[in-house]
Amino acid sequence: MLCKSVFEVLASATGSEINYSPMVQKINKTCLKPDISCFVLFDGGFSGLVVANFTAAAALEIYQTYLLSMGIPQAELAIQHTSDDVGNVMGELMNQIVGDFTSRVGQELLTSISQNQPKMLAINKEVMISINTNLDRPQARRVTFKTAQNNIFYLEFAVDKTEFIQLHEFEKQDKTNPDKIIDEAASKHKNTAAKPAAEVVDNDLLEQLGF
Repeated sequence: MLCKSVFEVLASATGSEINYSPMVQKINKTCLKPDISCFVLFDGGFSGLVVANFTAAAALEIYQTYLLSMGIPQAELAIQHTSDDVGNVMGELMNQIVGDFTSRVGQELLTSISQNQPKMLAINKEVMISINTNLDRPQARRVTFKTAQNNIFYLEFAVDKTEFIQLHEFEKQDKTNPDKIIDEAASKHKNTAAKPAAEVVDNDLLEQLGF
């Protein structure tokens, strides 16, 4: 679910191809790595940590492609990954990714988790981080992603060893579509408003005919 969130959010935001390895690595610990990294804590039905490690080239490609797709001129874009603007944009995208992930958890597992605000850092050395919560058997995984220009970034995920056992059959919840809800409400209001008007016309016609 988390890989799908990364893929769909970044592909949609940049309008470019994003791929990830079908192989998941088991790792002993998560850490922030150069050149630009982000981490997000989540809690609720289960607790964990999401870390994204980007090379400077990958971060700049995603940042620039995203803003160019929004109509920002090339001349106004940052050219250094250490720029505050790059960190802010990448943090915003990471927030969208984890938000999409928490939504998927609610729809597919019918449990709820919440996230904190992503922290984006430009670093030149590895930085060890741990989850400030009680994890009895922490599990860590890493997945490799590749951008359209073949720049690499990594997603790391740490969570307590968890097993979900289904108690009974259930249907996954549909993803909420605000536009669809608004259209349905407007259509319902239109039909309700049109009905009395039609009845008035019919009554007038009956009166003219002497009924």
